[in-house]
Amino acid sequence: MSDLPPYIVPHSQEEIRILYEDADLLLVRKPDLLLSIPGRHPLNKDCLITRLQQDYPTASIVHRLDLDTSGIMIIPLNKPTHAHISRQFQERLVEKCYHAVVFGLVEQDSGEVELPIRCDWENRPLQMIDHEQGKHALTRYEILERLSDRTRLLLKPVTGRSHQLRIHMRELGHPILGCDMYAHQQALEMADRMLLHASFIGFEHPTSGEWLTGECAPDF
Repeated sequence: MSDLPPYIVPHSQEEIRILYEDADLLLVRKPDLLLSIPGRHPLNKDCLITRLQQDYPTASIVHRLDLDTSGIMIIPLNKPTHAHISRQFQERLVEKCYHAVVFGLVEQDSGEVELPIRCDWENRPLQMIDHEQGKHALTRYEILERLSDRTRLLLKPVTGRSHQLRIHMRELGHPILGCDMYAHQQALEMADRMLLHASFIGFEHPTSGEWLTGECAPDF
């Protein structure tokens, strides 16, 4: 955990890896502790998109990963591609999978968490479960491995609410290890980073119309 004030985020020196490139888009691997877009504070301007724009000036952001989450992202290189992929996200046509390591032993081999989420306005950016005003949120999960005190999961978010995977795993009773926002102290201290990684993405290529997939294995 960083000793920096909360408004100044750590700056990852890890390089962004280009996983796929064509005339319309990139698939890249974002390191953990790197913002997707610039933060408001002047010292939080270093981020994935500003780094990429040094070599790809037309690159833009069409979806995000949290600061603490590593993994694969789609980067459009022109406006038509951005619009096409944005529509796919809005219509929930993009397939996404994450690897996570959570506290304790998850009992069921597979299952789902369906709990509505909204922003906790008094404690932003925290989110909260709200059965009256929250937006529909659904996460499916599969067990990959059970260890003595933790479980490795494959998470498949059907919706894309802010902090959805973190808060759904907490509500399941198995917070993500290293999560400083939703994990209890024991789970927080069991990892030196949040063990959540975007490992797979699939979508329709905006030019060819073919189904394009990208994979990026976690390093934990």
